[in-house]
Amino acid sequence: MASKEQIRLTLVRSPISCLPKHKLCVQGLGLRRMNHSVVLEKTPSVMGMVNKVSYLLKVEEI
Repeated sequence: MASKEQIRLTLVRSPISCLPKHKLCVQGLGLRRMNHSVVLEKTPSVMGMVNKVSYLLKVEEI
């Protein structure tokens, strides 16, 4: 049984002065505050949001 690929995302920069759509991407990824981490499945929709706000995140493969 193959497990899904997962990534760990950590918010390392504040989205306060970002574009409104970028703030919504951060919220959609489930990140709430600085240094908050979430583990998500690596899907095309998640990777699209990660690519859009990559300058705010630290991304680790699990």
